[in-house]
Amino acid sequence: MIYRSKAPLRIGLAGGGTDVSPYSDMYGGAILNATISLYANATIEPLAENKIIIEALDRNEKQEFGWAAELPIDGTLDLLKGVYNRIQKDYGVKQQGFRLSTFVDAPAGSGLGTSSTLVVAIIGAFSEMLRLPLGEYDMAHYAYEIERNDLKLAGGRQDQYAATFGGVNFMEFYADDKVIVNPLRVKEEHLFELENNLVLYYTSTSRESAEIIKKQSKNVTDNKEKSIDAMHQLKQQAQRMKEALLKGKLNEIGEILDYGFQQKRQMAEGISNPLMEEIYESAKKAGATGGKISGAGGGGFMIFYCPGNTKYNVKSALEKFGGQSRNYLFTEHGLKTWKI
Repeated sequence: MIYRSKAPLRIGLAGGGTDVSPYSDMYGGAILNATISLYANATIEPLAENKIIIEALDRNEKQEFGWAAELPIDGTLDLLKGVYNRIQKDYGVKQQGFRLSTFVDAPAGSGLGTSSTLVVAIIGAFSEMLRLPLGEYDMAHYAYEIERNDLKLAGGRQDQYAATFGGVNFMEFYADDKVIVNPLRVKEEHLFELENNLVLYYTSTSRESAEIIKKQSKNVTDNKEKSIDAMHQLKQQAQRMKEALLKGKLNEIGEILDYGFQQKRQMAEGISNPLMEEIYESAKKAGATGGKISGAGGGGFMIFYCPGNTKYNVKSALEKFGGQSRNYLFTEHGLKTWKI
């Protein structure tokens, strides 16, 4: 038997960064995001030999071990090993060799939630194999605990919940790890128009999101008024985006994104840089009414709202920067698992 899973990556539309502690614990966070047709994939294949093989096919990384109840966390394939170690500790995996293979449709550090989505996908594959009784909230919180507590990786909480629930969601974050996911019933024609007008552009650079997030968290701890006020404004941006989508006020989305772009740069040093500023201004000159840096910032993907048929001019204007526009569709579903 082979056990497979896939979980969708997401684009954040508003509120990014307000899901990060300690801001979310102190003030409450709010984010609006949507999952897209780029995925993190995981496969577990039992082996006749009593050994464990783990491999990230997209990164060309592979490690092999004799069967063990715990694998070393040493900077290589730690997400894969971290999930195995926690599953083994909590549920027990019988002593049989297996191969765990993963593949992600976007580069690490690209701002689409790749790391957290991959963790969700791996948990999903093990859950399918072991028949674990994990619901969406359980799965997302479990992934969050593995990343933040077991592996000590800095980050927020939206990605795990987006990957498990899927669709367009307005998420609220509070102290004591309380999360409320509100699925939005956006009319089909509004979602089609958003999909048509939103350009997803990869800058061909990646970044270490953890460092930016640490700076952001420190600004809140140090009571930096400018940074905290920016997060307050981004939380309001999420409310405005929710209303615009539900009421079909799509002509306002570019302006809402642009407002968020101005605020997000105030949260921490390194979120934007001269290249990203130039890309942003070029997109606006070509017809985009607004956009944002996806994820923590510093590189990776950017999105631009391009009304009418301006997306073609925008894509053309961005060619000189050496990145690439990626095609995508919005997805209704989150994590899916199956066996063959």
